[in-house]
Amino acid sequence: MKVILTSDHAGAKLREEVRNLLEEMNIDYEDTGCTCETSVDYPDYALPAAERVAKGEFDRGIFICGTGIGMSISANKVKGIRCALTHDVYSAKLTRQHNDSNVLAMGERVIGPGLAAEIARTWLETDFDGGRHANRIGKVTAYEG
Repeated sequence: MKVILTSDHAGAKLREEVRNLLEEMNIDYEDTGCTCETSVDYPDYALPAAERVAKGEFDRGIFICGTGIGMSISANKVKGIRCALTHDVYSAKLTRQHNDSNVLAMGERVIGPGLAAEIARTWLETDFDGGRHANRIGKVTAYEG
């Protein structure tokens, strides 16, 4: 699995925790997140990273900002992206099993580092169930055009 990791300024600290997790799990990743503490615009990080997932350069992406909302809205504008904003382990598991999400969004100002690592680990380790869920994903994909 290959993962792209990104954040704006408001998600930089949590991104470090996720980067440590990816290294611990021996997952190949690229970090394209903000390296400054001054305010930047989340679409400038989310959109290019989401495009790279959609093109198949990466299997999945993990995007972090203050709440995760801006990153998830931006990522979901890219055709082929199913970004889930998740702040609990149960949702992280189900968004993989039922929605085959390929991008995870989290908010640094909403969750702490321990929980973020647990959410990311669960999301990374959970497979898509397929079956009846594949039909539903197909409907979403067809709507994208």
